[in-house]
Amino acid sequence: YSQDELRDLVAYAQQRRITLVPEIDMPGHMVAAISAYPAWGNYPGNRMEPRCHWGISQQVLNMEQSTVDAMKDILTEVMEIFPSLFIHVGGDEAPRTEWSECKRAQERMAELGLKSEEELQSWFIKQMDDHITKAGRRLIGWDEILEGGLASNASVMSWRGEKGGLEASEQGHNVVMAPSQ
Repeated sequence: YSQDELRDLVAYAQQRRITLVPEIDMPGHMVAAISAYPAWGNYPGNRMEPRCHWGISQQVLNMEQSTVDAMKDILTEVMEIFPSLFIHVGGDEAPRTEWSECKRAQERMAELGLKSEEELQSWFIKQMDDHITKAGRRLIGWDEILEGGLASNASVMSWRGEKGGLEASEQGHNVVMAPSQ
């Protein structure tokens, strides 16, 4: 969709008292973005094609500051179009294999003082949370964002059962229960 088409969609929904909550899933489910911008991937020299089928890909964003800044820019554009309080960043189905195997990802973890790939994903989500919060909005993500430590202002959508929602609630976070299992 173009930005104008999305604005029309938001206006159409608002006329019907519907709030659209956009989801830009990150750091996983980003194969098309990494295909278009190889520098965002963990192996920028490896060209890849966008996926034309459903499923979980092993490719995830790298955690370089330039990639983090690009994701913040994308979220800024999303927030300019969607007036919803909540901005969904997904955070689900992001395999950490590339971060485990990629030398630069391991170096980045050391630079950030992180001990695990779970903490690396949590660090990334916290960067997005800070950005979204500064814009007066609220980050929401799937229950995988609990792994490695939950961002302070984040809300959680628990889809893998009730456990994640209960855990987030016990930590004082808002929760949307959407269990599929």
